[in-house]
Amino acid sequence: MAAMGEKAAAMDSISRAPAPPSALNLATDTAVRGENTCPEGATEPTTTAPKKPNDGGVETAEEATEPAEQDINELCKDMFEKMAIFLQGELTATCEDYKLLENMNKLTSLKYMEMKDISVNISRNLQDLNQKYASLQPYLDQINHIEEQVTALEQAAYKLDTYSKKLEAKFKKLEKR
Repeated sequence: MAAMGEKAAAMDSISRAPAPPSALNLATDTAVRGENTCPEGATEPTTTAPKKPNDGGVETAEEATEPAEQDINELCKDMFEKMAIFLQGELTATCEDYKLLENMNKLTSLKYMEMKDISVNISRNLQDLNQKYASLQPYLDQINHIEEQVTALEQAAYKLDTYSKKLEAKFKKLEKR
């Protein structure tokens, strides 16, 4: 029964990721004898405590070991899932940015339409004022002409006043004599 489970696990690992034929170990007698059933070149992960530095202050390195193929497949699957989540988040953020820009463009467009309406109204009012000013221009010219005449009349009145004062002074002078 245990041999059937190992064959099924071996077949499952074959269907997930292709492995070279020399790396597959389908012999059931090794499992019965308790030997290592990992593919050639791969070792089972070991957990050992880091070595303490020796008296010379130099640390010694341990040999790096590769995890089993099933662990690599799980790690790859986990990595791709997390990368998919990350990329989905990036795409969502980009979509949100574009939606924000679209909303800002719509608002800006509305503001420009309002400003256009205001400027059209101002232009219309300015044209009306220019027409009214043009219709009032003859009256304004008459007012300016009347003002010039009033100024001339005022100066004539001042001259007449000074002349009358001189005459009065002469008359008083003649009267005293």
